Amino acid sequence: MLDKEIKFEVTRRRSLVIWVYSLRQVKNLRRFGTIQYVSRKMKYVILYMPDEEIEATEFKLNKLHFVRQVERSYRPDVEMNFADKIGKKELFELEEDELFDSEHAKKEIVLAEQ
Repeated sequence: MLDKEIKFEVTRRRSLVIWVYSLRQVKNLRRFGTIQYVSRKMKYVILYMPDEEIEATEFKLNKLHFVRQVERSYRPDVEMNFADKIGKKELFELEEDELFDSEHAKKEIVLAEQ
């Protein structure tokens, strides 16, 4: 009874930014994927869907009369490992002598005479 294993597979998803002329037809976009965000001021919709369906859906969306432009999200293509790009923490640590410039360290505070 407990011998069954449940396996979850991660589906690769991507978002589309859909610029629209009017927000009246936003409900029609639900059949293409999950609506993540709707900007009423700038009139765009962020829609998530499986990565395999992107090309066909993008073609269908461009044919709709209320769609101005469709853009793909490039976030899945960007490498998110920044450890090698930034460098090591030790390279940026300063010793106590290097914390202040020599000019600032040697200045004395002079109070205005009353």
